[in-house]
Amino acid sequence: MKKTPLYEVHCNLGGKIVDFAGWALPVQYTGIIEEHEKVRNVAGLFDVSHMGEILVQGQDAERFIQKIITNNVSRINVGRIQYSPMCYPNGGVVDDVLIYKLASNRYLLVVNASNTDKDFKWILDNKNVEMNVEIKNLSSEYAQLAIQGPKSQEILNKLTDFSLETIKPFRFEQGVSIAGVDTLISRTGYTGEDGFELYISPKDAVLFWNKIMEAGKPLGLIPAGLGARDTLRFEASMPLYGQEISEDITPIEAGLDRFVKLDKGDFIGKDALIAQKEKGPDRKLIGFEMIDRGIPRTHYNVSAGGETIGIVTSGNFSPTLKKTIGMALVKKNYADIGQEIEIIIRNRPLKARTIAMPFYSRR
Repeated sequence: MKKTPLYEVHCNLGGKIVDFAGWALPVQYTGIIEEHEKVRNVAGLFDVSHMGEILVQGQDAERFIQKIITNNVSRINVGRIQYSPMCYPNGGVVDDVLIYKLASNRYLLVVNASNTDKDFKWILDNKNVEMNVEIKNLSSEYAQLAIQGPKSQEILNKLTDFSLETIKPFRFEQGVSIAGVDTLISRTGYTGEDGFELYISPKDAVLFWNKIMEAGKPLGLIPAGLGARDTLRFEASMPLYGQEISEDITPIEAGLDRFVKLDKGDFIGKDALIAQKEKGPDRKLIGFEMIDRGIPRTHYNVSAGGETIGIVTSGNFSPTLKKTIGMALVKKNYADIGQEIEIIIRNRPLKARTIAMPFYSRR
């Protein structure tokens, strides 16, 4: 397994190391529920250095990115971030990415760890010879930490003179000194809470982690693992690649229509997505809560009236809501809120009810 620069730190903290997309990362330290609740109420620090970073620059950088994503990157200014699916010609999703506009002709694409090599190849393969674009995989040049939770800004304020309140959601600043370390800092995250993602040189990662933990300890900051990261994003109904979106699940089916700009110029997958939008998708992503006792897991079948109508994409007990919930991709005529469905758990049909998403939104 590959190791982030913080591997030894996680081991020393008692992190339970697991294989995540080929990376040795902590799934938890003291426990998923405790770490989850701490992020919701105070703050947690995550090592997300496994994420991929791909640089796209050159005279035709914007035109090229417009071709490979479904959103409209021309609408953002320098210092802003845009979320977008990146699709195959059939409308299925290659990956979902965050696009940082570093300069008028320079963009950083942050991609999922499990997809970094695939994404890099896909991007290279779709570069036209005549386009003035340079594409580099810079993943090894970044360590990335995420501090998430309502006290995130208060903690980081101890380590910088920069006015963090000026960084609004989905914006970033480059060259900010935090704990004496040169940092690209963005107000983004994958938990449904306020927080920041911090990009630094791998050589500074251990010092940086320790300084943040030291500053946050009096306020209750704890290290958090990938288990809590998943339950947090799940409560906020954020999609996970391979579950809510995939090469077989389009952004339209996943309810991500607002990130698909069909009125812009040509892009990969546009024709398929237009056709699906006009016809209406046959499947839709829905939220549900369990009525009977049982934990729904990814790929469990969903049924109604004895008919299989779809599959669970994510499911778990919600530490915040204190009930068992899930997301599922089902036939469109079963997507209305309030419908009773059944989740097949260990060959037993257990009752559930469709509910609105997101399950959790911070005040």
